[in-house]
Amino acid sequence: MKKLPLTKQTLCMSLLILILSITLLGCSTGSVEKSDSTSDSESSNMVTFAWPRDIGDLNPHLYNPSQLFAQSMVFEPLVSYGDGGELKPHLAESWTVSEDGKEYVFNIRQEVKFSDGTTFNAEVVKKNFDAILNNVDLHSWLGFIPMVSQTEVVDEYTFKLTLTEPYYPTIQELAVVRPVRFLGEAGFPEDGDTSKGIEEAVGTGPWVLDEYKVDEYAIFKRNENYWGELPNVEKIKVKVIPDAETRVLAFEKGDLDLIYGEGVISLDAFKQLESTGSYGTSISEPVATRQLVLNTNKEQLSDVRVRQALHYGFNKQAMVDGVTSEVEEKADYILPINLPYTSDIDVTMIDYNVEKANELLDEAGWKLPEGKTVREKDGQPLEFELMFNSAESIQKTMAETLQSEWAGLGVKLNIVGVELTTQVERFKANEFDMNFFSNYGAPYDPHTFVNIVATEGFGFNEAITAYPNKEEILSQIAQVKQTTDEAERQELYTTILGSLQEQGAIVPISYIKKIAIYQKDVSNFTFPANRDEHPFYNIDKTE
Repeated sequence: MKKLPLTKQTLCMSLLILILSITLLGCSTGSVEKSDSTSDSESSNMVTFAWPRDIGDLNPHLYNPSQLFAQSMVFEPLVSYGDGGELKPHLAESWTVSEDGKEYVFNIRQEVKFSDGTTFNAEVVKKNFDAILNNVDLHSWLGFIPMVSQTEVVDEYTFKLTLTEPYYPTIQELAVVRPVRFLGEAGFPEDGDTSKGIEEAVGTGPWVLDEYKVDEYAIFKRNENYWGELPNVEKIKVKVIPDAETRVLAFEKGDLDLIYGEGVISLDAFKQLESTGSYGTSISEPVATRQLVLNTNKEQLSDVRVRQALHYGFNKQAMVDGVTSEVEEKADYILPINLPYTSDIDVTMIDYNVEKANELLDEAGWKLPEGKTVREKDGQPLEFELMFNSAESIQKTMAETLQSEWAGLGVKLNIVGVELTTQVERFKANEFDMNFFSNYGAPYDPHTFVNIVATEGFGFNEAITAYPNKEEILSQIAQVKQTTDEAERQELYTTILGSLQEQGAIVPISYIKKIAIYQKDVSNFTFPANRDEHPFYNIDKTE
């Protein structure tokens, strides 16, 4: 397997977590500012919603500051990600993979036009791929990108991609929102280098940018050249409202038709609005798992009995219900089971059991001296530090709950809030006892999660140091990405994910979900299976 140097692997994984951790609200560079007035574009057949940030300049090949939902409205993939991880034809009608897993041949859909009326074909697919590959270091967090050895136009509607080695997640990674989506010829700069910006956001998607004022609003209108079924509403208006409470007030006043996403308003506010009965609401299937990572590199956490005792020693159900207002649900597995290859994991379920927790701590030699409140062993107290993102109220409240519950076991937990960048850096540097984390969701997992676990210098690899079968797990992770046999792949994932959880360094806490609340004249709101896609395919509004 062709590997990046260790430092570059770590850099790529660091970029990945920063790309995916900033509340998944966005990341790019290049677009056009239009009218200062929306008076000509206001329409009764328009859905208005609020977003915390400006949409960005909609370059499909870049990240910050462009927002994922907006990029997905304008630009489309060869392959889309459906419920249960089904990979479905999109701009490619079909594809074949060679027996050795290195060659991918895509049959391009022939009726597709860009929003400016130009033809989508294999030539423009190659041009987009080549622009991305000219900046491979920028995009190598996406596993298949550094493995591409050749892009080829077989004929007008047939495109061939060749890799240096087999890598099964290639098709799944082609479903991500960026960077492998397709810009029309008119959008390319003269030198073809989209990393410096684009001329205009010309895509094949169901929406085109109609009006835009930076940091205030953006209006998308239907793409009348769209090859698929046209959206039900004519326009989508995005109002930029950075403050969550202001978004709630705007919604209650009727200035907004819809609020949706993760963390866009507090879960308490969502439940309060839901309780009025005046609005429609939706909660998605799990999109990720909140995890508590215990660093087995720390002596006190190297004992599996201590890790298991901590897991037994808090009422997960009560904590999740209380902290998330029953929006999220208690997690039994380190990845949601609606992701590919995750439904057959066999692990020991750990339910709240204080008696069992105390037994395990006693057995591990951590005794509670008479008259003291903290257990000791060889004169050392049983004391840990839990790091959390200070901007994440849910993490903070969960940390406080754990602190209180574990105190009852004789465990001292010190909690410290840090900025996200500090949390990431300390995790990578193995400078933590405990840390909150969440996986990336669809369409990235499970392969991205296990790849992160295997990557040195990121955090997980070091955190599982005390696992007696660590080397076997890492070998299985390397193997699973290359296998071309579906049954073998499922068996490997079952073993890998089961082993990671059974040893207790990764504790599943709750399943993260998206929320949506909308006015009564809005209907047919659905969450896409892809965590980053826009939700406007079927939405309707009564005129």
